[in-house]
Amino acid sequence: MEPIKVNFKDCDRIFLEDTFTLIQLQKFDLLSNWTESGKLQQVTDFEREILIRLQDTLIYRVDDWNEQELIENFISPLFSIINFNTLVYGMFSERLLKAIIGEYELSGNPDAIVAKGRRYPKIPYFCFHEYKKEQENKGDPAGQCLAAMLVAQELNNNQRPIYGVVVKGLMWNFLVLRGKEYAISKSYQAIDEDIYDIVKLLKHLKIIIEEYVKQ
Repeated sequence: MEPIKVNFKDCDRIFLEDTFTLIQLQKFDLLSNWTESGKLQQVTDFEREILIRLQDTLIYRVDDWNEQELIENFISPLFSIINFNTLVYGMFSERLLKAIIGEYELSGNPDAIVAKGRRYPKIPYFCFHEYKKEQENKGDPAGQCLAAMLVAQELNNNQRPIYGVVVKGLMWNFLVLRGKEYAISKSYQAIDEDIYDIVKLLKHLKIIIEEYVKQ
């Protein structure tokens, strides 16, 4: 029997929870460990200078940017501070990600993933989803990211938690999925002091991924 094909963009949390019995937790040790450990990371003076410039541009231009302009002018430069590109793993954009889970084939092209592999993504560890306007109704961004994370977990043979980030306008939310349980962080505002917390969380994410690679 052919699996039922569903694209990430058509997924929301109601569908994922009902279909795959996912449960959203209000308190999740993995998310707490990520956010608390992230606080221990340092932001250098040089990085602060870059972030202030990025933030100034964001404040001035964000209302007029489309999705691609937001990615190119703010999100990508911010991610470059952490540098998720190494000899063993890297960041890939718009690459096909798919897996059969139960009766369904979930697939899509996430805005970005961090995955093991040099020329193409082999084992994904982190999924990133972005969309521009907070007021636009374009489905459930967290659900779309979570669908990609569910596929990433399947491709990891359900052996490790999967991490994600959703950017909705100015807000950043961090996600963790382990088995059937997931959690979503509070919103971090990129136009205030939260921008340093965003970078710290991404820095600690790189440490988590480094440990995955060693395993």
